[in-house]
Amino acid sequence: MARKLRVEYPGAIYPVMNRGDRREEIFRDDEDRQWFLTTLGEACAKTGWQMHALCLMPNHFHLVVETPQPNLVAGMKWFLGTYTSRFNRRHKVFGHLFSGRYKGLIGDGSGNGYLRTVCDYVHLNPVRAKLLRPEQKLREFLWSSWPGYLQPPGPRPHWLRVDRLLGELGIPQDSEAGRRQLERYLETRRAQADGDEFKAIRRGWCLGAETFRKELLESARTRATEHHHAPTRRETTEAKTHRLLTEELDRLGGQGRGESKPKTVRTGPERKPRATREYQPANRRENKSPAAAASPPDSSAWKSLRDEKVEDQQLLPVDNSSAISTLELTHAGPKDVNRESETECAIRRCVQ
Repeated sequence: MARKLRVEYPGAIYPVMNRGDRREEIFRDDEDRQWFLTTLGEACAKTGWQMHALCLMPNHFHLVVETPQPNLVAGMKWFLGTYTSRFNRRHKVFGHLFSGRYKGLIGDGSGNGYLRTVCDYVHLNPVRAKLLRPEQKLREFLWSSWPGYLQPPGPRPHWLRVDRLLGELGIPQDSEAGRRQLERYLETRRAQADGDEFKAIRRGWCLGAETFRKELLESARTRATEHHHAPTRRETTEAKTHRLLTEELDRLGGQGRGESKPKTVRTGPERKPRATREYQPANRRENKSPAAAASPPDSSAWKSLRDEKVEDQQLLPVDNSSAISTLELTHAGPKDVNRESETECAIRRCVQ
């Protein structure tokens, strides 16, 4: 089964999501959710991860992870494996808990609004799933990082980082006034959200500007294989083709990417066609006299001479050996002198 390419580098931001096996629940009660957050905190301590947003749903979870070190794959392997073991041990079950590999996009953390988009997508997930009534506020959903954003820094988890999102929203500091402004912003966004703006998060493999996407494709072009996701391989191949074409045009002196060097047409003296010679057998070339080459015999004369010899031959007594030699000489024209063996075999078959 094709899988999406994992690109790791220091400071990368990943919106991560994973579902339960066969879409079954991964949290049976609040104690499971608390064990999940405890395991997540241990994973952050081991890897140095920083969380920008999270949301725990009944059968899946959402995370927005920033990795100061390129260790997303190793960290997620430990995190999901450890939580699965604790879940199975607590409920006395065994087997898979999650449905295969987690989905991990690559987000642009340059401050152009992409981090804000993915955090809004995660925090508004309870609204889309209709886990909140219209009159309820977002802060009432407890198993999300949104209540942590609205808390003072003291009781907030140490692995939850809020300054990046506040900066993209233009909120100068993490104060009471700033947190009230943050809450007003997301409640307003909740009423305006239609879902189409989050399509790139649900279907794409990266979220960012065109320059950011090209940089990722350039770094991933040597790693994408036939086992990876088709759109990723296609974009990687297109980027590689475009790069090679650009380099070749620059080498040939092209002025732009779409400009190609004009073809040059070779000019020079016209070549004369080679003189052809008719193929002749070696023995014929050796036996051919200059006189015969200069004046080939007339076909009508040969025909009349052959007819006269045939008439004379009919008056002679029948002798196999003489008939063979006579007919051989009679029917042989200037071009049949060297076909003695074939003629002799044919006449012998007729006589017998």
